[in-house]
Amino acid sequence: MIKPRPTTATLLALGALAYTAWTLEVVLTTDLAPAHTYVSELAARNQPHGTLFRTTDLLAGVLVWAAGLLALLRLPSPGRWTRVGWVALVLFGMATAVDSRLPLSCAPTADPTCAAQERAGLLPVAHSAHSVSSTVALCGILVAMPALTLAARRYAPRAPLARSGPALVTLELAATAWTLTTIAALETGHAAWGLGVAQRLQVGVIAVWLTVLAVSLVRPTPPGPSLRTRIPNADADDRQRTPSASGDHP
Repeated sequence: MIKPRPTTATLLALGALAYTAWTLEVVLTTDLAPAHTYVSELAARNQPHGTLFRTTDLLAGVLVWAAGLLALLRLPSPGRWTRVGWVALVLFGMATAVDSRLPLSCAPTADPTCAAQERAGLLPVAHSAHSVSSTVALCGILVAMPALTLAARRYAPRAPLARSGPALVTLELAATAWTLTTIAALETGHAAWGLGVAQRLQVGVIAVWLTVLAVSLVRPTPPGPSLRTRIPNADADDRQRTPSASGDHP
């Protein structure tokens, strides 16, 4: 049985908190309409509070990266889904941190001049590279969420992640589909269909899921026989289907 990991949980919780810094747009004066703009545009170089949002993004990425790396180092012979989930979370954290160092130069959804320069390729390389790092971060979290949720349901069915994880994963996939649809519409000259709402829902669900994962790491689980004792030298999730509080706990 893996003992609770309060350090990992604390890093995840703090990372989730930093990842919700975009909600400060409610009290800060910005030139952006939340319903129609990208969250990342808050951190653009020409925005009044860009430095604040770039710093919180960097902090969120580093904290989640550190939590994932620490979890991987502490896992005694982890099962396949647990390993995949934590590696993907490390990738998400790293890409999020890199993303903060490659900010948008301006806000294309709110500034027609910026949009025109973006289409003409006149903006700095960092502006274009931002979409790459954002895509990598999204891919990382879309792997981490279902992988660690599946591991929790299989081996820690009483953990909060096992109970609420499937709903959060479903909501995240729906929000991602909505976001990608609005981006495609925007790029083809059509109405954005609530781009800002979709993306804020997307990043909000990620923060909630990270919090639930953090709680699941420190909440006690019922004792049970070790999978490593019952099935020596085998991946737990390949050979064992009975739930237990074993080495494949997220």
